[in-house]
Amino acid sequence: MSEPDRIGPDYAPKRSFGEKARRFGKAFTTKEGLIGTYDYAFLFKPNLPFMKKDRRAAPFFGLHDRMPVFLALLLGFQHALSMLAGVITPPIILAGAANLAPDLQRYLVSTSLIVCGILSSIQITRFHIWRTPYYIGTGLISVVGTSFATIPVATGALTQMYATGFCPSDADGNKLPCPDGYGAIIGTACVCALLEILMAFTSPRLLKKFFPPLVTGPTVTLIGVNLIRSGFQNWAGGSGACNARPETGIFQLCPTINAPHPLPWGSAEFIGLGFSVFVTIIICERFGAPIMKSTAVVIGLLVGCIIAAACGYFDRSGIDASPAASFIWVHTFKLSVYGPIVLPLLAVYMVLAMEAIGDITATCDVSRLEVDGPMFDSRIQGGVLADGLNGIIAGLCTITPMSTFAQNNGVIALTRCANRKAGYACCFWLIIMGIFAKFAAALVAIPSAVLGGMTTFLFAAVTVSGIRIISTTPFTRRNRFILTCGFALGFGATLVPNWFNFVFTYEGDNRALTGFFNAIELIMETGFAVTAFLNLILNLILPEEIEDEETPELTANDADDAADKEEWNRIRGKEVGDAEAARGSSEIAAAKPRE
Repeated sequence: MSEPDRIGPDYAPKRSFGEKARRFGKAFTTKEGLIGTYDYAFLFKPNLPFMKKDRRAAPFFGLHDRMPVFLALLLGFQHALSMLAGVITPPIILAGAANLAPDLQRYLVSTSLIVCGILSSIQITRFHIWRTPYYIGTGLISVVGTSFATIPVATGALTQMYATGFCPSDADGNKLPCPDGYGAIIGTACVCALLEILMAFTSPRLLKKFFPPLVTGPTVTLIGVNLIRSGFQNWAGGSGACNARPETGIFQLCPTINAPHPLPWGSAEFIGLGFSVFVTIIICERFGAPIMKSTAVVIGLLVGCIIAAACGYFDRSGIDASPAASFIWVHTFKLSVYGPIVLPLLAVYMVLAMEAIGDITATCDVSRLEVDGPMFDSRIQGGVLADGLNGIIAGLCTITPMSTFAQNNGVIALTRCANRKAGYACCFWLIIMGIFAKFAAALVAIPSAVLGGMTTFLFAAVTVSGIRIISTTPFTRRNRFILTCGFALGFGATLVPNWFNFVFTYEGDNRALTGFFNAIELIMETGFAVTAFLNLILNLILPEEIEDEETPELTANDADDAADKEEWNRIRGKEVGDAEAARGSSEIAAAKPRE
């Protein structure tokens, strides 16, 4: 074992096999090992106005502390529920964008849950690379889930694939299933993951220099903004061709004409379904118990599903047709490299690496571990390396890239549990959810409006994360200029994604040249990729100025307030001066000898 593992309060001494066996036996055969003395009511007590609030905090479970088995399973289930919505959303959206068959959609959701459970265990375990100072994993509750950052790139690539004939369409122009397009996306993602692996062997100091918050913050913000659009389209009934408006006299029924309860896009019923999810999330945050707050998104999704089922919006045919169990590689895809998305995916992996650094730092903080020094740097290196390797493994397991999830840090803070047993329990629940294919089929059957109400909230949280990253940057004149340049093109490409469609007019037979032009178009129409590359270049070439410091800008009201404050200080200073003068005179008088 190398030296960094022997540094800091999270060092766990090695135990013999016999001692481990005895501890394992006590954990499952004694009341203390199974249940312990934890105040379970703390997790389930709601925050209602008329209820007495208990200010007593729950005990804190450190990284290697002893922990009851039942509590580990309970808190692990809470971790799994808090990340459930984020894990299932990307495969559902991408399967819809590729028009995959229902059985493939259900398979991707099941596989996403299973792969997230397996790859999270890699991050949590932390493996030492033999005879090197490097590690794989963080050794913390660093769970991973399917990345949202891939969605804008993948949906844009699939749109281009249908336009260029890479993906098939029928004689009427209707898009047909394109499993080869999905295979090209995950194949390209596997190759591009090598960038994050190389970044893992770079000093964290250099990573922060090349990819500061000034670069990653706007990129994450625009990823969220781009995703909110798809969330809102689903909220109103569905995405894709479904969102055609009836102004032309053609009433498009959503999600399809064969749905149990099809309605025109934007109908009040769809808006109400999504709104029920959104309001439930807010109510859980205001009045919910700690376990409800960290699983508010799932509770909102459940309430929306109950209302939709009662009103006849659910189609259970997919649930009935689903097998009882599923696993990885039940279905496979032809892997290939699609050149136009290489650069956008490289930008995605740069963002994932910096997100991992921020999330690992936050996890160390809420876990009461050091956030500097050799041990912390070792965790950063191991976490970024595991993120890159997970990108390759996920692609080989037919799933898009993984990223370290941040919402579980909130669960750690709420439950005051940073113990790895809860993390392993979370992995166990995710794998169980994925294996039982009926569960994934029920998730795929969720109506688009209900899913849209939930995903809009999640995607807005991505945007807020980007804003939080930007807020760590001082707003100097130079930084404001870089942000302005990046957002100008980034927001423009996000709001008007077809602005670059008509720049290249080449229609020849040179496929290499056509692919090169397609790559440029896809980059220029992906707002966050434009912003990432532009901010990266500007941050490197624009020098810091000596006088480039943030100065307050006074308005007329601020000037009046300043004048009033100056007058008050003058009067106050005069009063203080008079008082000191009077006190000085009295002291002099008292010091004089009496005659």
